[in-house]
Amino acid sequence: MSTVHTLDTLRDSLPPTERMPLVFLGHGSPMNAIEDNAYSRAWSELGRKLPHPKAILVVSAHWMTRGTTLVDVSAMPRTIHDFYGFPQALFDAEYPAHGAPDLAREVATLLASHHAETDDTWGLDHGAWTVLKYLYPGADVPVFQVSVDMSRGLGHQLEIGRTLSQLRDRGVLILGSGNVVHNLRAMRFNGRPADFAIEFDALFAERLAERDFAALADRPKLGSLLQMAHPTVDHYLPALTIAGASDARDALSFMTSSIDLGTVSMRSFVFHA
Repeated sequence: MSTVHTLDTLRDSLPPTERMPLVFLGHGSPMNAIEDNAYSRAWSELGRKLPHPKAILVVSAHWMTRGTTLVDVSAMPRTIHDFYGFPQALFDAEYPAHGAPDLAREVATLLASHHAETDDTWGLDHGAWTVLKYLYPGADVPVFQVSVDMSRGLGHQLEIGRTLSQLRDRGVLILGSGNVVHNLRAMRFNGRPADFAIEFDALFAERLAERDFAALADRPKLGSLLQMAHPTVDHYLPALTIAGASDARDALSFMTSSIDLGTVSMRSFVFHA
């Protein structure tokens, strides 16, 4: 069973190693990309403690496909401003990292049994660049995205994670970006967390710490609680990818575990050797 640490112990227990950690960040509002708040400060602090990888593979809630898993092989991924109604400063933001075309093509081959294909039109959506700008502000690490196949069950993303896990020993940091609870239809601008959000967030954290990933991918047993937490599961799937890529050697650290806007869990976590 994995060991659970707090962010404080993470500072000392995440030294640079050849075996890369796994990171899941609850990215929340795009505004976090240009605001100085508890989330952006925590991501910056985490970035200072992470090793410098050879490349970053991102699984974001905002690249959804059906019937295939796409891998971005572009040499210079474009910064995608996939939102509207926000300040111009957010649209002006860029994350000019290089891609990793050769590695991305290898990943597409690695995921061939999951109907993977290459793509050179995507780039970095806001689930990726809004957090990468804090983790690696110099944009000096090659980065590419892998999509989530919305036509498959929850367990499929665990399988994707298990397949990708071997990249950790090649200096690749795998980053998942979504939210453990994400129900924008039920947002509360008074900030009071909804009961279902508290319940699902706690259940997720408990099962993750117990390494009971099968329970986290059991849609029938999660039942109506999952439906309330995720009217659509796009923001949930990247968390399962990261869970699936971990193993019994990993320790688990939680951070930024608050509920934002009543129904958006900002819980983030790191698996590390």
